[in-house]
Amino acid sequence: MREAITVIGGGLAGCEAAWQIARHGERVRLYEMRPVRPTPAHRTDRLAEIVCSNSLKSDQPYNASWLLKEELRRLGSILIQVADSVRVPAGSALAVDRERFASRVTELISTEPKIELVREEKLEIPGEGIVIVASGPLTSASLSQSIQKFCGSDHLYFYDAISPIVDAETIDRSRVYRASRYGKASGDYLNCPMDRDRYSAFYDALIAAESVAIHEFEEACYFESCLPIEELARRGRDTLRFGPMRPVGLDDPATGRIPYAVVQLRQEDLMQSSYNIVGFQNHLKFQEQKKIFRMIPGLENAEFLRLGQIHRNTYINAPDVLLASMAARRDPRVFFAGQLAGTEGYIENVASGLVAGINAVRHLRDEEPMIRPAETAI
Repeated sequence: MREAITVIGGGLAGCEAAWQIARHGERVRLYEMRPVRPTPAHRTDRLAEIVCSNSLKSDQPYNASWLLKEELRRLGSILIQVADSVRVPAGSALAVDRERFASRVTELISTEPKIELVREEKLEIPGEGIVIVASGPLTSASLSQSIQKFCGSDHLYFYDAISPIVDAETIDRSRVYRASRYGKASGDYLNCPMDRDRYSAFYDALIAAESVAIHEFEEACYFESCLPIEELARRGRDTLRFGPMRPVGLDDPATGRIPYAVVQLRQEDLMQSSYNIVGFQNHLKFQEQKKIFRMIPGLENAEFLRLGQIHRNTYINAPDVLLASMAARRDPRVFFAGQLAGTEGYIENVASGLVAGINAVRHLRDEEPMIRPAETAI
């Protein structure tokens, strides 16, 4: 009997990697440190918990995001299969019920005979055997030191942020309207319109609000595609109106005109019990968030199920450290996958886990790795 492959991390990449290993007939030992050791961003002990947005990007045929999903579907990705089964209305995007998504993945992984789920912190990269490190951007300090020693260089990092979630019952439906941009889909978003005066007051309050301080010894390095909304606002008074609050394609049925600005709310779950404030990731103090976001029409009496916050994301310098197979140049029995390997985006992380899982099996069997052709999205 061949040795079990070790996978460190029960996030999107780690779960996909573990499933692919089992699917190809090999045994796998999957380590997840939660709930023994929690992280600053996760709220549960479930596998594949989605921390930020519940959107897995566009699923509209023939764009790049759809192509990547379609390739994963055809390659047998279990996470894409689960995502398709728990999708919620979100226009042309594939958005999921995050609770059902994580619960279903946890159930599948926990009941797969070839996967042994170990709930403990892995302190270092094992010195023997085939290993996939998919511990994510919130890797624990001990494992992070081991990875740094293995790679022979300091980690890179950036700050990422998450958006608030609102209790659906506390939204004033008389102040909002249903619509998808340019009339696409069936009106999957709730839209909170602002006139010039309301936007101006909101903007002034936002840039004057107090943020949570980061460590003095760290530079405030943000991921450009997920900037905190207050940082985005500081780039100019109209920046938000051309970004997350852009009103084009969202005519207000009450006036028949395009509003001055719009805040969009996206459904979080199949029960329609909660909504995410789209693009409102931030690191304001909690009381500031409640005060300012209740200035949004329809959210005057909103109750927040989750407030925005930031967390530090760690990753390795993948081009220097990894081969195209996702194996380490210095020791090809060790693979890296997920955001720790520098891939950004839920589906991209799933793809890296799938590739690492398949190639770990091929390495175990002394076979040539699967290298994706340049013509593929993967």
